[in-house]
Amino acid sequence: MSPSHPALPPAPSSPSRRLSRPAIGLAVGLAALALAGCQSRGGLGDITGSIGKTTAQPRSPADWHAESERWGKRYDANPKDRDAAFYYARALRALDQNAQTLAVLQNAVLTHSNDREMLGAYGRSLADNGRLREADEVLSRAHSPERPDWRILSAQGTVADQLGEHARAQQIYQAALKIAPNEPTVLSNLGLSLALSRQLPEAERVLREAAAAGGGDPRVRQNLVLVLGLQGRFTEAETLAKQVQSPAEAAATIAYLKRSVSQQNSWDMLKTGGPKGKPKPHASAPVAAAPQG
Repeated sequence: MSPSHPALPPAPSSPSRRLSRPAIGLAVGLAALALAGCQSRGGLGDITGSIGKTTAQPRSPADWHAESERWGKRYDANPKDRDAAFYYARALRALDQNAQTLAVLQNAVLTHSNDREMLGAYGRSLADNGRLREADEVLSRAHSPERPDWRILSAQGTVADQLGEHARAQQIYQAALKIAPNEPTVLSNLGLSLALSRQLPEAERVLREAAAAGGGDPRVRQNLVLVLGLQGRFTEAETLAKQVQSPAEAAATIAYLKRSVSQQNSWDMLKTGGPKGKPKPHASAPVAAAPQG
């Protein structure tokens, strides 16, 4: 619900939006779309795949703090150093320091205006800070027809979903799949987008395809749990939830889904992550994304 839409546009098993989140908000990412889209925030992508160089990434908060210190010193010494700006921003984003990430990238794109990786990271950061229209415009400039990038397309799709433009988002995901067929992060974001469009049987089909292609990524299964629950298939949903959550967390997730789908405004609640003023169950696994952006 990545870019998972989620993703933007992650990557990809590092610390993502990984700390406890409401099971619905987590699985739905639907407002933030995330799986697949995305994936680790450190990749400056979304569950939706990473927008950034494919270097090995830290795996713990302590590692990300060390990475931030290391690149931060180099960035302070020379803010125009391309790699210092890029990797410092990557570490800041992994630590959820969204405002500071955006400040670094805003400065970097002034110097590196033709750097598509930098533009992709900047677009995702704009989305993280709620500046969705700007993110959409920047991401559209981060790739070109002659040099398309499925990661950036997936990220752009998660932004379109967050803007409520689900048909356009689905077209973007399909374009990404032409470049990277069966890419699980894109499939997961597409599945979440279809769920937001209330196309639940098709959303289920796509998410099962993503699960088969994703090597057991728990975020894809979480998204599938959501779609099964929305169809009232709670026994199936709980069985699947127990594969990625503790029994208590799985039971809480299903109980919340049952309450949600029984209410008239359940779709509005799902888009916003749950009812106002009521406690929501939490799940330990990260999600995507979104969409995997």
